[in-house]
Order: sequence, then structure tokens, then C-alpha cells
Amino acid sequence: MEEKIKKNIKLVKKGDQSAFEDIVSFYQNKVFAICYRMIGNRHEAEDIAQEAFIRAYINIQSFDENRKFSTWLYRIATNLTIDKIRKKKPDYYLDAEIKGADGLNMYAQLPADQALPEEEVESLEMQSYIQQEIMQLPEKYRTIIALRFINELSLKEISEILEIPVGTVKTRVHRGREALRKRLRHV
Repeated sequence: MEEKIKKNIKLVKKGDQSAFEDIVSFYQNKVFAICYRMIGNRHEAEDIAQEAFIRAYINIQSFDENRKFSTWLYRIATNLTIDKIRKKKPDYYLDAEIKGADGLNMYAQLPADQALPEEEVESLEMQSYIQQEIMQLPEKYRTIIALRFINELSLKEISEILEIPVGTVKTRVHRGREALRKRLRHV
């Protein structure tokens, strides 16, 4: 698949926009997942992922074809997400109780997409809880946890995306995992 991506990149550099559509189709779910796991908001993650592809398209001429395209694209998405997190101030929390609503919280305001079987509900609740706990980690650990365990990237790829030494990545993976383990110890 990497060869097909390289071929498409060469076509995009020559001005073929349809070749970039194939690249977007291949990477869109992975880029969205990175953004979503880091920021925790579906709409913001969609916007950031879209911006990442726009930036990649605009800057495709600067891409070094001797490197992996996915690493370059994930770096763009990660940097955009980190920028958004730094600019963002929490204005509400979904678990905050709504005044005068007898214990209801903001989760009650979210529309349900569809009815789910009981097993899936339990799984989704656990995933949601773990995502909440990941969001409570410091940014540097949250990013590492998302890239390593959610997106299953190698330490080397994470090092290239974040532009930090592999040793630092290893340390942050260990510390992030330990911090998350402490937060989840009662589960």
C-alpha cells in the first residue's frame, strides 16, 4: 500500500487532485482517530483532521518522498491537535451537574444515535470512562498514549511525529501508562 501512496503523492505533486482523494480515503479514519483520542470531541477532531489534510495538500511539495507519508501526515494532525488543546479553555464538563435538573448532567443532553444491545452499552461505557481518564492525563502523556496504544504506532514513528528522541518517547510511554494505571486502579 505504501507504494501506491508514493505513486499518488508523485501524481499530486504534478497537479492531479484526484490522486489526493485516494490518499484522504486511505488515511481519513486514522487521522481522525489520532485527533479524537487527543482532544476527546468528535466535531473538533473532524475539523482538525480536515485541516490536517488541507495542510498536507498545500505543503505536499515539501514532503520528502524518502520518508513515510503517514508519519508526516500524523505529525501535522498531532501538531494541529496540540495547538487546539493549548488554545482551548474548558468551558464546560459533560459530567457537571445541570442546576435545577435533579442530578442530570450534560451527558443527558447528548442525542443518542441508535439503541444498542446491553453488551455494547457496557463496552461503550467502559471505553468512554477510559477516554475520560486519558483526557485527565497531562498533554505530553495523553499524546503518547493515543499514538502508541490507540493508533499502535511504533516508538520510532512517534519520535518522528513529535520530533523528540526515542528515549524520551519510551520514558513518556512508561510514565503515561503508569499514570493511567493509577487512575484506573479501581476499575
